[in-house]
Amino acid sequence: MPIDPYILMLLGTVGLAALLPARGTGADVASGASTAAIAFLFFLYGARLSTREAIDGLRHWRLHTVVLVCTFVAFPLLGLAARSLEPVFLTDPLYQGLLFLTLVPSTVQSSIAFTSMARGNVPAAICAGSFSSLAGIVVTPLLAASLLGGSGGFSADSIVEIVFQLLVPFVAGQVLRRWIGSFIARHKKFLGYVDRGSILLVVYAAFSEGMVHGIWHQVSALRLAGLLVVEAVLLAVMLTVTWYGAKALGFNREDRITIQFAGSKKSLASGLPMAGVLFGAQASLAVLPLMLFHQMQLMVCAMIAKRRSRDPEVVRERTPVAASRIVAGTATRSG
Repeated sequence: MPIDPYILMLLGTVGLAALLPARGTGADVASGASTAAIAFLFFLYGARLSTREAIDGLRHWRLHTVVLVCTFVAFPLLGLAARSLEPVFLTDPLYQGLLFLTLVPSTVQSSIAFTSMARGNVPAAICAGSFSSLAGIVVTPLLAASLLGGSGGFSADSIVEIVFQLLVPFVAGQVLRRWIGSFIARHKKFLGYVDRGSILLVVYAAFSEGMVHGIWHQVSALRLAGLLVVEAVLLAVMLTVTWYGAKALGFNREDRITIQFAGSKKSLASGLPMAGVLFGAQASLAVLPLMLFHQMQLMVCAMIAKRRSRDPEVVRERTPVAASRIVAGTATRSG
């Protein structure tokens, strides 16, 4: 049952914003720094995505199509269905955050890690996560504008801001990749810290603004408990649909594992900066469901991946290797 250390850092940032929210000139500085951080994040996303890997991955187009449909069709439909839970389980701001959660792209790193642990199709998981992230830069804002509408504060200016803050930096990163790709690869670890630090800055700015506007007075412990129950049901439904749906479509075990992990998860790294652009002062409540869902999906998927690694097919594959090593060791000792 892993507790993501980054979640603890995010919670610490939320606590800092609650105790010392940015106000006045400090708020303007934090907002400007957050805007620059989001643009830089998507520039790095563009510079990291290998165009050749993406093209090679198109050969497995059926799998990627299923993952995209799960991410951007099945999830949003469940999000819309959850409106019936309002106001008994969820307040309107929490529901808007839950609906936004269903619109963001899938994860990349954790999907790959869990697919590898469960002995699934790792190359397909890499491509599926990359395609989902790429599609999310365009699809998530469009779905948010369509489904959230005025509740998200959308306007023509918001769309222009999304284009210049998310899409333009991403395209610039792709264009410059041929010159800076090797530098980014060499400094991957350091830039990973930059990524996470940028997201922490976005969270601090969003939650500071929420504190100043008194948004957190709208949330009670009972409402948070209701949100957790709803998210647990949402995750269970998607894990079930992706696993058995992939089986019905004729995918083998390795591909089903990839579809389950890539199609049932949501990206905190992509969702947090997008929420900062899309929601403004309401971003703090909008990202709360995503932060909770992120930790929940890590804990549940870790258990599933460990169980899949003990499937009979995997055990049979390992047994001949282990037996050959025993025989070889015995022969060596006999010699």
